[in-house]
Amino acid sequence: MKKVSILSTMLMVFMAFGVLFPVTVFAETMEVVNSAICENVVNREIANEGTSFSSSTGKLYCFSKIDNIQSYTEVVHAWYYGDTERARVTLNVNPPAWRTYSSKIIQAHEIGAWRVEILDSSGNLLETLRFEVTQ
Repeated sequence: MKKVSILSTMLMVFMAFGVLFPVTVFAETMEVVNSAICENVVNREIANEGTSFSSSTGKLYCFSKIDNIQSYTEVVHAWYYGDTERARVTLNVNPPAWRTYSSKIIQAHEIGAWRVEILDSSGNLLETLRFEVTQ
């Protein structure tokens, strides 16, 4: 009877320890391992990367390579001209790594500071790419 009581007590202590000090397992999160604003994407690779582009370029691309993807999910490319969101593109990404891109037509009058925020499916910021459009 004493052995059962000791075992019961030990079990209760271990259970209480688990409640008071839960073991947290941190899942690795996906990350952007390569990204760029560029004038084109050719064979799934960056072409004519830069941080300053002429307004005559017409269309720009945001390329991103995402790594450590745990399950089928999405990323978002949110394009901003100044502080105004001009486009939001949702892109599927698949494990374990994925290359993807979005594009934005730049109007001739949209001269100035731009940025693209790369977000995970929960809206968490993964990376910000800043660039400018000049005359």
